[in-house]
Amino acid sequence: MQRKRRWALLMLSSVAMATQVLATEKAEDLTIAKMPAYSPHQLYVMDVNFSSMTDARTYVIDADKDRLLGQIDAGFAPGLAISPDHKTSYVATTYFARGSHGTRTDVVETTDNTTLQITGEVVIPAKHAQSVPSPYNTSMSKDGKWLYVSNITPATSVTVINTATHQVAGEIDTDGCVLAYPSGNDRFTSLCESGKALTVVLGPNGKEKSRKLSDAFIDVDKDPAFVNASRSGNTYWFATFNGNVRTADFSGAAPVFGAPWALVTPDEAKAGWRPGGLQQTALHVPTQRLFVAMHQGNVDTHKDPASEVWVFDLKTHKRIARWKLADQKIDPLLSIQVSEDAHPLFYGITTNSDVIVADAATGKLKHVHKQIGATASLLINP
Repeated sequence: MQRKRRWALLMLSSVAMATQVLATEKAEDLTIAKMPAYSPHQLYVMDVNFSSMTDARTYVIDADKDRLLGQIDAGFAPGLAISPDHKTSYVATTYFARGSHGTRTDVVETTDNTTLQITGEVVIPAKHAQSVPSPYNTSMSKDGKWLYVSNITPATSVTVINTATHQVAGEIDTDGCVLAYPSGNDRFTSLCESGKALTVVLGPNGKEKSRKLSDAFIDVDKDPAFVNASRSGNTYWFATFNGNVRTADFSGAAPVFGAPWALVTPDEAKAGWRPGGLQQTALHVPTQRLFVAMHQGNVDTHKDPASEVWVFDLKTHKRIARWKLADQKIDPLLSIQVSEDAHPLFYGITTNSDVIVADAATGKLKHVHKQIGATASLLINP
């Protein structure tokens, strides 16, 4: 009986102490922190997470301070586009009712870039392209009105979304051609397996108004091109597996293709130097500098990471710098990007998912953000 009485007194004492503690503690206020004001050195890093395919995300980094600002969850095999005013991110992705299986739902999720909170979604046809990330599997028109989501089932098409009404405007059959390279406010171009380009013009309702198929500008048999072209306005710079570059301007009634030129000399080609990786080129428009991730290999090593970065003057087509990554103890790079401001930074993703930040004018390493995510693969600098 005394043991029960002591137990009861102990319980009463514990309850009294807990009540006293709770009475003196103030309730915690939970708030959502604001993101820092937009900076041209904010970097979006897409991590497709091949080890857990349903759990992709995009990390936002302050490249000046080497600081992780936050993340955007992105579901399964996502595509990412950022509005021209930098205020909104659009993620095209897939969710399954049972995590990795079950009923499939494809959506475009909108995120407020000042808080990284999801503000809405648009359900789209369950066929968006589930592929290695590209800047052109989800892209936007110049004015930000139309969002283009590439589809593969394996039939190919592009879903057009009106970002003002948050509704699907239509789906355009691209007849075996893939991705969506925007030009202007009302048109996009898809690349065809024949090396040709299909340009579709939209009407004011987002439906197809007209289309035009170009002559072949890529020799897909002898010198295929990488799809992750660098862009300036309506013009795209395509690098090829063998180390050539060709421009394509998709803004007119018919595309205008520039004459191809070589990144490598005959001796360098003989030594096996060629572009490689997942995001092989980056363009700094103000200075007309093209950065290319280079490695030594053969036509079958086009996915291999870069041991060097070569910098070219687009006016003269001459190489003006050659950065040997090992000299700064930088691991080989899979993807590269450069900021668009007057004091540009150069970015790269290593094979270890590190993000390196360097001075784009000199190549001098500033810092390394160690192992961001599981399989970081794409760099977007809005």
